[in-house]
Amino acid sequence: MKKLNLSILTILWVGCQLFYGQKVAFEEYDLENGLHVILHQDNSVPIVTTSVLYHVGSKDENPERTGFAHFFEHLLFEGTKNIPKGKWFSIVTGNGGSNNAYTTNDFTYYYENFPSNNLKLGLWMESERMLHPIIDQTGVDTQNEVVKEEKRMRYDNRPYGKWNEEVKSYLYKLHPYSRTSIGKMEHLDAATLKEFMAFNKKFYIPNNATLTVAGDINVAQTKKWIEEYFGPIPKGTNIKRDFPKESPITKTIRAEAFDPNIQIPAIFLAYRTPGRNSRDARVLDVISTYLSQGKSSKLYKKLVDDQKMSLEVTAFNMNNEDYSTYVILSLPLGETKLENLITEIDEELTKIQKELISEKDYQKLQNQFESEFVNSNSTIEGIANSLAEYYVFYNGDTNLINKELDIYKSITKEEIRNVAQKYLNPNQRLELHYLPKAQKEEK
Repeated sequence: MKKLNLSILTILWVGCQLFYGQKVAFEEYDLENGLHVILHQDNSVPIVTTSVLYHVGSKDENPERTGFAHFFEHLLFEGTKNIPKGKWFSIVTGNGGSNNAYTTNDFTYYYENFPSNNLKLGLWMESERMLHPIIDQTGVDTQNEVVKEEKRMRYDNRPYGKWNEEVKSYLYKLHPYSRTSIGKMEHLDAATLKEFMAFNKKFYIPNNATLTVAGDINVAQTKKWIEEYFGPIPKGTNIKRDFPKESPITKTIRAEAFDPNIQIPAIFLAYRTPGRNSRDARVLDVISTYLSQGKSSKLYKKLVDDQKMSLEVTAFNMNNEDYSTYVILSLPLGETKLENLITEIDEELTKIQKELISEKDYQKLQNQFESEFVNSNSTIEGIANSLAEYYVFYNGDTNLINKELDIYKSITKEEIRNVAQKYLNPNQRLELHYLPKAQKEEK
């Protein structure tokens, strides 16, 4: 009960702090080995988040060895020189903490939440992960089975589990965003221990990482511990990235995919759009909200409520570093044909392209984004994540945590119309008919 009350108090206090316009204060600096450090002090509640963002994701992998970044998300919990195999999670929970990690196309993120009196432990554990990981055949074999089971549960046997893989394969012909973070199991099976060790040596280095410490900290003491634990870690070779550019899509790509786990088909309209650090990407976020967030949104009200054509409809922008992927998907209701859903969706897109949205809808969007921004930074954990991502993916502008909402609120109705005209046209997209496997057999 005490933990629940503490969490609620944290959410209320930080949320109110942002709502009333107070800035998120932080300090940042680099160690000599290139590790970027961001500190955010908030002594209101005795909790602290320690996180490390490694700038390595599925796009950084050898195309013949996909899935390595996600594999390392698991492997680097195996143990270290000073943390016995299989003891990572018990050490965290035994000291009142929680932890997790996740992998994307662009990065891998690890974090621990502790009572603030265990900050030193959190820093030591992350330094151990960076300096002393144990990468041996036993650990590789163990995690290989874990990843295979995850793939079966989340992708192979899950309804609609492979839509993202299908979409990427058509939208990206040159750029490594064509592959998913889970990778191919045959690549992991074929990989040698030497290859895993080389991947670790190349990417999990201080000069490819950002350490964020947020919460109830003493800044001077925290800096001393960071220097003690992370300072001695050797700098790695600087990483060079030069990914190929995609040619514009100028003709509708029509494709089919078949899923044995579904009975209801779906339509996916997917567009290749600019990377996350662009104003246009933010405008597309606004358009997504306008189209499908909430029961009063344009597509939901039209297709689900009014016309009873769709079980579900949603639009979202999957923001990545180099390119983003804008997706509109819908599941038909009853005998509705996918082609009819496309027609109705295009009608709404055409309206956005030709007409300015109403003032009422515009003000609603402003309110929605203010609420979303406050919620995303309503906890110490959320602030730590935001600080790290702003630094790594927005040209080192960590202070975007204090400016991002103003950027969204400055987007005009004219920009919404213009960006829709620029990117959301039929000749610039993939139309993927995602169908039950039984339909393929019928053909």
